[in-house]
Amino acid sequence: MKNNKSILHIVNTFYAVTYFIGDQFLYFKDKGYDLHVICSPSDRMESYSKSKGFKYEDIPLLRSISITQDIKSLIQICRYIKKNNIGIIVGHTPKGGLLAMIAGKLMRVPKRIYFRHGLVYETSSGFIRQLLIFAEKLTSCCATKIICVSPSLMKRSVEDRLNPEYKQLILGEGTCGGIDSEEKFNPHKINTDKLNALRQSLNIIKNDIVIGYCGRLVKDKGIKKLVETLKILPENYKLLLVGDFEERDALKNDLQEEITQNNKIIKTGFIFNDIEYYYALMSVFILPSYREGFPTSTLEASSMQIPVLTTKVTGCIDAIIDGETGYYISHDPQDIKANIIKLQNKELRDKLGYNGRQFVLNNFDNRILWPIIEKELYI
Repeated sequence: MKNNKSILHIVNTFYAVTYFIGDQFLYFKDKGYDLHVICSPSDRMESYSKSKGFKYEDIPLLRSISITQDIKSLIQICRYIKKNNIGIIVGHTPKGGLLAMIAGKLMRVPKRIYFRHGLVYETSSGFIRQLLIFAEKLTSCCATKIICVSPSLMKRSVEDRLNPEYKQLILGEGTCGGIDSEEKFNPHKINTDKLNALRQSLNIIKNDIVIGYCGRLVKDKGIKKLVETLKILPENYKLLLVGDFEERDALKNDLQEEITQNNKIIKTGFIFNDIEYYYALMSVFILPSYREGFPTSTLEASSMQIPVLTTKVTGCIDAIIDGETGYYISHDPQDIKANIIKLQNKELRDKLGYNGRQFVLNNFDNRILWPIIEKELYI
């Protein structure tokens, strides 16, 4: 008989483990759950697992298709399920979700939960698009429950007939677990000396106006549009990119080179600690994405009382209240510029920022979402 207190999360990268789950591990450990993670190898995982109280195993979970490696990984996952008497399996990301749900079905795990964090095929075409749709349908078929992380993602899933409507649900108003708006993403808890030291280290001077972005530096996120917008903004604007380049959906080499060499662009790489201080440097946060599940970065920015500009695509459309916490933008650099210039008005920025924090506190704080997760998924 399977242990319904034994939960296995399957995630393809270490960064996703911290981003999608994070302190949930501590919350559910305190409630008596036995927590496990399968993830691609990372030298950070051992110390992180000890700090959060979960067991783990390194198993390669490639983002790309590799029949041989995927079968090997599937067999290893099945063995782990059997060895640890897993009663609840939770799959994240397309490849992690697919292998998790197939393994869970094969091993007769009673609760098989797929977190749909987005739809990669929205920006794909041709054979690749059809293959990705098929993978989503197969994952959904093997799952007993599908969590869509935003209302628009849930709507799109039904429209594209990825799964029966009765199988899917949303946790509260969305996201995969909310954010820590009290202890971490709280502008009132920022240390001024530490913030000034960071500002100095990044060569941000007094008259600079910082427009910010946090996430992967890839095509789908609209990074090219941010760089194009910077070129038509006044000289005292700087672009803060908190994230790093990736091979999948990679930016063209000339754009990567421009980002690296332009002294008006600050590229930090991935930040694992104190990311709230980078938000605190921003006057406005911009996400000109072409697709999302639910962009947690917009909530982090709102929680830090930063006004948000984002597109009206899947996921992003749920992340702000237009005219109250930020504004919708198109992918036209002139439109993005006009909205940035509008936010030079400090009174307007303060109003949108205050409303944004209230929006997060009322709907997306992790203290609201975690009890919902237990009720809807684990009990």
